[in-house]
Amino acid sequence: MSELVKLAQRVKEASRVLGILSAEEKNRALYAIASVLRDSTPEILKQNDADVQNARQNGVPEPMIDRLRLTKDRVESMASAVEHVARLEDPIGQVEQGIRRPNGLEILKTRVPLGVVGMIYESRPNVTVDAAVLCLKSGNACLLRGGKEAIRSNTALAAVMRGALRACKLPADCIALLEDTSRETATEMMKLNGYIDVLIPRGGAGLIQSVVQNATVPVIETGVGNCHVYVDYNADIEMAVNIINNAKTSRPSVCNAAETLLVHKDIAAAFLPAAKARLDLSHVQLRGCERAREILGHGVIPATEKDYATEFLDYILAVKVVDSVYEAIQHIQTYTSMHSECIVTNDYANSQTFIKQVDAAAVYVNASTRFTDGGEFGLGAEIGISTQKLHARGPMGLMQLTTNKYIVTGNGQIR
Repeated sequence: MSELVKLAQRVKEASRVLGILSAEEKNRALYAIASVLRDSTPEILKQNDADVQNARQNGVPEPMIDRLRLTKDRVESMASAVEHVARLEDPIGQVEQGIRRPNGLEILKTRVPLGVVGMIYESRPNVTVDAAVLCLKSGNACLLRGGKEAIRSNTALAAVMRGALRACKLPADCIALLEDTSRETATEMMKLNGYIDVLIPRGGAGLIQSVVQNATVPVIETGVGNCHVYVDYNADIEMAVNIINNAKTSRPSVCNAAETLLVHKDIAAAFLPAAKARLDLSHVQLRGCERAREILGHGVIPATEKDYATEFLDYILAVKVVDSVYEAIQHIQTYTSMHSECIVTNDYANSQTFIKQVDAAAVYVNASTRFTDGGEFGLGAEIGISTQKLHARGPMGLMQLTTNKYIVTGNGQIR
């Protein structure tokens, strides 16, 4: 029996304890985790700094290092998010529907935990905390496998949280981190049927597709964000500039950042120079179609089909001028990862056409795609952004980490 299977067995056993805890017991553990995160900030930052330095030595691009880096403010933000999750309503045990059948059977549709949630993820150590506390609140144990680039940070965070569980007299293995970051162990984890109830990959396209294609455990696909902002013919130019600047530059290394800007031909001459002037402040490289380059000059790199299909996660933006909202929608339908898509417009009919025809987890009218986030949606922390259609779609909070149990009460009925 491998070490991973032994660990998975312990996590499964812990899930049975966690699944029947009261909301008060779970919340007590969550507040303990928030407290110990604050108290342990110096050690967490020390280990994170070692990860960051190692990443720089290995030539990791700066936007990706930003995903990896923790600061005092980011640790405080994690602790605050844990407390927010503690204050959320506990979904476990909720009765969603009650039915009384003609034969006298009483049927209750209730919410229960999934059991054990597995996570395979990259770069961002905050995922370790987000996943652990959402699973804890929703009654699920978790088995986490982060990337090698964040192993020191993740180990420190997991140790802190496991210590808080022990202090609350709960099994530490309710939160378990797989410290072996080899590809072979990740592949073994993908096949832990009977131990892991659902597996959630979170990271780049390569990681997600590897999990989707190789896992025998049920998978919820998340993360890849080839997001678009379309500026319609009558959009407010100042608003549109602010939205594309925020969607591209506020944090380009995350999945809800914009990767392609689509602009209606009737507003392109007025809008594109204003947008470029703002984006130039962040040194964004533009890759444009021929019409965009005619307006902005040949300093803009010619865009290729590959550019329109790429999640850059960097200060790079593809640009295309289109003839209508329908051409914009067609372009999005061709290249979307079904994450987050935006229209900036003052035309109500066009906004409704965009909403109805664009197939994505989140569709925006006159707001930045950067809002696709569990915290911004009021869900507390998130375990990921689901881009698939079964079970869960969009930011995944507590409710998406539960399933149904039907409780049927009778008085001797037989069929």
